Amino acid sequence: MAEAWDEEQLVADGFERVYVELEWYDGPRAGIAEVNGRPHYFQGLDYDHADEADEYRVWPASEATVQLEREQWAIFARWNERYEAGTVGPESHPGQGGIDARYDELDLLLAPYRQVPDDARRLEGELRFDTGAHYRVEGPGFWFRWRPSR
Repeated sequence: MAEAWDEEQLVADGFERVYVELEWYDGPRAGIAEVNGRPHYFQGLDYDHADEADEYRVWPASEATVQLEREQWAIFARWNERYEAGTVGPESHPGQGGIDARYDELDLLLAPYRQVPDDARRLEGELRFDTGAHYRVEGPGFWFRWRPSR
């Protein structure tokens, strides 16, 4: 298990909150996080296990879009609580389609905003975990510190 940090230390060290995780593969690959205090989508580039920081494309996300993304994340997080408690199985995952009508509707509404625009910036994101659960309604349990890509 990776070292966990309290929120005060994360902020003091320049890490910023992640609101939504859209994809995870050996680490965060896509989602919405603060970049310089404002919400941005992030999408990972090539992944190298040896690197301390991953490279991402980042682009601004409107407040309205962030609210919709957080609504969909909350649907997933509540499902995950039930899944971890053993009251539902993987076949009930809302991301499979046809399980949760609002989740499906949000997928359609949000699809255009999740596409990486040509003018997206390239940044390196250093990852740290906080002391809470990874999957929770208020957002995932990891934070980023961003710096210009090398």
